[in-house]
Amino acid sequence: MRISLIESDKIPDLQAGIREMASQGVGSILLLACDDNGWSDNDLTPVIKSAGVPVLGGTFPQVIHAANNYQRGCVLIGFDQKLEYTLIEGLSDPDVNYDIALQALPESWFEMTENTWMVWVDGLASRIAEMVEALFFNLGLEHNYIGGGAGSLSFIQKPCLITPEGLRQDAALLIRLPVESALGVGHGWVPISEPLKVTESERNRIDTLEWQPAFSVYRPLVEEYSGQLFQNDNFFDIAKAYPLGFSRLDSDLVVRDPLMCHGESMICVGEVAEGSFLRVLHGTPESLIAAASEVRDAAESAFALKSSEPPHLACLIDCISRVLFLEDAIQEELAVLSRGLPLFGAFTLGEIANNGQEYLEFYNKTAVLGLLSDEKEQPGLEVK
Repeated sequence: MRISLIESDKIPDLQAGIREMASQGVGSILLLACDDNGWSDNDLTPVIKSAGVPVLGGTFPQVIHAANNYQRGCVLIGFDQKLEYTLIEGLSDPDVNYDIALQALPESWFEMTENTWMVWVDGLASRIAEMVEALFFNLGLEHNYIGGGAGSLSFIQKPCLITPEGLRQDAALLIRLPVESALGVGHGWVPISEPLKVTESERNRIDTLEWQPAFSVYRPLVEEYSGQLFQNDNFFDIAKAYPLGFSRLDSDLVVRDPLMCHGESMICVGEVAEGSFLRVLHGTPESLIAAASEVRDAAESAFALKSSEPPHLACLIDCISRVLFLEDAIQEELAVLSRGLPLFGAFTLGEIANNGQEYLEFYNKTAVLGLLSDEKEQPGLEVK
């Protein structure tokens, strides 16, 4: 695998970078690009189609390279092999059955073991958790999964997934990486409230908590704890430090990030099940960075159980709201997570992971670190 950073947001520089990497004999290119580049489908499609090799990936609020974060530019990761992939469309469509879509995949996908599935989704779609659950039930726990939500901090849904055919939105891009991996997952957020029952919700919208309008319950809890007052234009500025968490059997709290209010309803990144119990969470820079260190420790321990060889590189999927919360201290988190390994990744709108043993989940405000081996020689079959 080869990793290259392009700090420019100019399309000719991207084209030159892809051309250079393709000339090195790679079979596929993973492209992680910044949303602030402003690249449209009309900009990207000619570049991708002229690459000579499949180009896959997404656009994100920020990208990661060598323990630094970037708001403009992109990261290219070249793979020796032609990567297998599929696009699952209709990630907000209530009529799409994800079980049927996944069961239509080639039989070989269900037989493969010791692989890593990279999963990119439109982070502003409303049925992400349902699709992730379908992945879990159809492809099982024989693999590791790592990925997250593409999209924009404007919270306006638009094409954000990169395929060889161009940009796509409201979809999930599933890519098989021919590498072994070990994952660490953690966040550092802790409860500051008693459990609150979700009495009415629809997908990623919470309408009522404890039979009262959701924001009318959330607001006084946060205002009293923070000493800040919600105004018409500052919901996310305050809420980014006070996410919601619900318990998953045999796992840490799963975090949901409140993005905005519609009236008294709260819109989150990812679904919130009616009947579940949530708690308001809070953290400090110290607790988040300590959790990042534990994430790296967990990934290292898991990798040592799989291989006598050291990992080849690291892939970090980290939540963009951790950047907004930590500000300059995000450099400490990146340093703790990289620990000298070549590092690439993205700051996302939600994170997707399991560790090969536990439930596959769509997270928010969470750091997911994958330690990766070098590529294994396996024949591939491209799936569209």
